[in-house]
Amino acid sequence: MNKSNIVLIGMPGSGKSTCGVIAAKMLLKNFYDTDLLIQNIEEMSLQQILDEKGEEYFAKKEEEAILSLDIQGTVIATGGSVIYSEKAMKHLKSLGKIIYLSLTFEQMERRIANFETRGVLLKNGETLRDMFNERLPLYEKWADETIKCGDTTVEETAARIAEAAK
Repeated sequence: MNKSNIVLIGMPGSGKSTCGVIAAKMLLKNFYDTDLLIQNIEEMSLQQILDEKGEEYFAKKEEEAILSLDIQGTVIATGGSVIYSEKAMKHLKSLGKIIYLSLTFEQMERRIANFETRGVLLKNGETLRDMFNERLPLYEKWADETIKCGDTTVEETAARIAEAAK
């Protein structure tokens, strides 16, 4: 098995988890979702963590969870806010190739129906548009490769991830 990892970053709704699991099957790799790791450690949903403990606590826990990763041969889906932590992103880069799943604001907005309950990190008073504009250059900064996925099916995006992984 190929020991190198593929790390997926991108906006909420870009398909990191959904497409990542299929890409992992195509690549004969394991699949790991860092949002699930955080939920397991905290024993509550991402939204509960944000509501009950706040954004700063969530960001700290996300960074700690990422820094604890020591895996190989895995497609890793990250939370959309991971790019706010330089330490976490450097660690992920050391673990493998970073692929940015890119979509437009309108595409993201269409895909996120359950925004209020999804566990999306918005800073005080920040709108979805503010978050998108703030994160975009950070995703671009960390990406080894970018895949436009706004107009593709889950299978097409997964196939592009698998192709980019080679």
